[in-house]
Amino acid sequence: MSAATLPSESSTLTFLGAAGTVTGSRFLIETAASTVLVDAGLFQGLKKLRLRNWDGFPVVPADIDAILITHAHVDHLGYLPRLVTGGFKGRVICTRGTHDLARVVLPDSGHLQEEEARFANRMGFSKHHPALPLYTEADARAALELLEPVDFDTPIAVTDDLTATFRLAGHILGSATIEVALLRSGRSVLFSGDLGRPQHPILTPPAPPGSADVIVMESTYGGRRHDDLGATTELAEAISRTAKRGGTVVIPAFAVDRTEVVLFHLRALMESGAIPSLPIYADSPMALRALSIYRHAIDDHWLDVRPGLHEQRDVFDTGQLHEVREVEESKALASAPYPAIIVSASGMATGGRVLHHLARLLPDPRNTVILVGFQAAGTRGRSLADGHSEIRMFGAEVPVRAEVLSLESFSVHADHRELIDWVGSATRKPEIVYVVHGEPAAAEALRDGIASDLGWPVHVAHHLERVSLG
Repeated sequence: MSAATLPSESSTLTFLGAAGTVTGSRFLIETAASTVLVDAGLFQGLKKLRLRNWDGFPVVPADIDAILITHAHVDHLGYLPRLVTGGFKGRVICTRGTHDLARVVLPDSGHLQEEEARFANRMGFSKHHPALPLYTEADARAALELLEPVDFDTPIAVTDDLTATFRLAGHILGSATIEVALLRSGRSVLFSGDLGRPQHPILTPPAPPGSADVIVMESTYGGRRHDDLGATTELAEAISRTAKRGGTVVIPAFAVDRTEVVLFHLRALMESGAIPSLPIYADSPMALRALSIYRHAIDDHWLDVRPGLHEQRDVFDTGQLHEVREVEESKALASAPYPAIIVSASGMATGGRVLHHLARLLPDPRNTVILVGFQAAGTRGRSLADGHSEIRMFGAEVPVRAEVLSLESFSVHADHRELIDWVGSATRKPEIVYVVHGEPAAAEALRDGIASDLGWPVHVAHHLERVSLG
């Protein structure tokens, strides 16, 4: 239904991002009395997508009453400072875990925006003179002041005609599905955010979807299955192989959750003797700040942490873990004794300290790069996964002679079967499922799976599509 034919009292949903692509999560709900945004994420990957971050926002930010955040990855909340500098002054509602991790993620994002602008100005890459950051670290810190943490499973009055309930999503600490209840019509819409896996080693599984009229769900791994046992075996074999060659293993890992999952598995593999006892360098200040939040959540028995973890000694430390915080310490890894394992952000090799390690280690066939998560189109991680012989970094082409192994089963996204099982556990059939957060082939695969397995109405959402919620 087009905007022109919508009834004047109809509530609407507009897909402002994460439609036809994985990133840029932004979903706008408009009622007769309220304007609420679910997620405020950055577009990442291909340049044509990243340029959308610079487009004028379709709604005047000052007119948005509230923003609901599913979790603390930048493709879900990294656009928030831009909205705040544009005039947004409303509520930003999220869980405690998201609140705490956002205080790590958002300032880092602002810092990277400033670094990229400085680099573009120094190298003359930008068409704009001078190149400006999308927002600054100071902008990000200002946006943090609007965050309002709430509990899981407790309906929150967002506006006079809209409530929201955050439930466990099991993707990263604090991640939530969000059910939005439209009070005037008595209808509801559920946003999956990013769904975790039932067997996440640290977090409790996603809560079932309940009973919603409309479900908006992610499809990152639509059409694909994870092989957990095979991935763990491949990880162990690759590390052992590299150690025998006297090489270094580099694991680009997202600073939030993926680093924790990788360290958890490395500890288990070393303790079982499946891999040699090697020094592990966690080289990402942001990841280490997130790691401290995870440790606190375990010690404090947070709802979204698996019971019993607090009874063990540090589940992330092999006894060989070195936490690398300072820049000089990171640079010193170039002369550290090897073999070794370096875990460093960012997970798709789009920036951060991992680039310096890759530039140094990729040309040497003794080394191995292990990719442990989704690699979006247009990123260096995707180029490595696709087998490119050269990767452009720091203005030069770096030859890829190191072994490259892609282990997407270490992703903390639910796979195709897990997604269908989750949505199929709803207590009643929804009127429609909108598929988002996926590249076209993945979204279409999930659509077809839901249609064939469940027989439910399902539609792959399009960018800027606007639909009626009744």
